[in-house]
Amino acid sequence: MNKATVIEGFEAYRGEHCETTAMGNLLQATGVRLSEPMLFGLGQGLGFIYWDSKAMDFPFIGGRVKPDELAANLASRLQLTVHIEETSSAAKAWRNVASFIEQGVPVGLKLDSYYLDYFTSKVHFAGHYAVIYGFDDEFAYMADTRQQGGLVKTRLDHLALARNAKGPMSSRNRSFTLDPVKALPPLAPAVKESLTRNAQQFLHPPIRNIGVKGIVKMSEEIVKWPERSQNPQHDLPLTALLMERAGTGGALFRNLYRDFLQEAAELLDDANVARAHGRFAEIAPLWAEVASLIDRAGSTGDREPLRQASGLLLDIADRERAAMELLLA
Repeated sequence: MNKATVIEGFEAYRGEHCETTAMGNLLQATGVRLSEPMLFGLGQGLGFIYWDSKAMDFPFIGGRVKPDELAANLASRLQLTVHIEETSSAAKAWRNVASFIEQGVPVGLKLDSYYLDYFTSKVHFAGHYAVIYGFDDEFAYMADTRQQGGLVKTRLDHLALARNAKGPMSSRNRSFTLDPVKALPPLAPAVKESLTRNAQQFLHPPIRNIGVKGIVKMSEEIVKWPERSQNPQHDLPLTALLMERAGTGGALFRNLYRDFLQEAAELLDDANVARAHGRFAEIAPLWAEVASLIDRAGSTGDREPLRQASGLLLDIADRERAAMELLLA
């Protein structure tokens, strides 16, 4: 049997979303334990993007900030020292990782999930994050989201392909580690700063297809989806599934942000944050309803659910604008 190099006592951080779960695993290994909603909120994670181009088969709907930004925001708020490596050399990329594991330091990786053995859904997505905590001659031992199985393993050659992937959201062989955390800064000011910045970014996006403006854009475009797609019976249900299930924690990340706002309201004893929490508690089920309507339109070929979803998206945009304005008050 191959001798394994594994970090002893490593425990999986149980999370729903890949980037927060990866950061949770790295933090937990240094003795810091924060809830996933707190990590998501401190990372100013809530967002929205309606992304379409002629090169794409179908529009992409996202409910969070860009890949890598969440971890960078989180590191800034918590004053973490993050070491990031990127290289075009697969051999150097592996040496970077193996040397840390041998020192007992887990390593965050950015990957195309298509190549990972434990992913049953084979879709190219190069913005996935997981942590490696050990290896032997054949396998890498990984920590991933609860949905993907927590502690899992994948073949080393498949991991190399996942790390070296090209395409949207990819970063060539990106790995990252945390320095030991002696003490966190006071949490209340960090939370307050994250609330304010996330609200500003969401309410005042630089372009029309992101933030609250992006939701309005989606409401305009969604009724055209049957013409936009070559296979609506496939594309619409897949979009609905990704909105609800693809590591979002449900409701396009609104469940995670709702729970963060609840923690933030208690920590800050702030009535406006408590009101914003109440608003997002009402908003989250509406996103689940939008996903359900998109799924129904795809599976039945009926356009009426898309018209209903269009109206519901305008309502959501108004509600999210009002909720985020409370965080600036």
